[in-house]
Amino acid sequence: MKRRSFLAGLCAATGLTDRAAAAPYEVTRSDAEWKAMLSDLEYRVMRKEGTERAFTSPLNDEKRAGLFHCRGCDLALYASQTKFDSGTGWPSFYDALPGAVATSRDFKLLIPRTEVHCSRCGSHLGHIFNDGPKPTGKRHCINGVSLVFRPA
Repeated sequence: MKRRSFLAGLCAATGLTDRAAAAPYEVTRSDAEWKAMLSDLEYRVMRKEGTERAFTSPLNDEKRAGLFHCRGCDLALYASQTKFDSGTGWPSFYDALPGAVATSRDFKLLIPRTEVHCSRCGSHLGHIFNDGPKPTGKRHCINGVSLVFRPA
């Protein structure tokens, strides 16, 4: 058995997967509705908690004033003023808008991480790490495919 299959099975058996699909959210859609509105990559990242390849999102280089919204439900999540260049290849922010995101523990790599998802539709956004700049010291490392940028 391959290690990845074993770990996926272990997480599934312990209830550590598909958190977004199980939680009650204000915006809910069937799996078929999500698949119809999202590209394959967007669906894999947002609904199956995948990750886009580093340095592939044009939003990583976005520097205009505006807001970054959830692709799944259009909730404003991050202000451009909190975006910074982390050098990781993913759009990074040191804070979210009030009430816009929620977190859960992610054990997919066996090391606990803080997963961040949209508080309104549950879409997976990325992870939060403790190596960001002041004032929060947090780095919200976000998949660009989970976001839509709206200029000010």
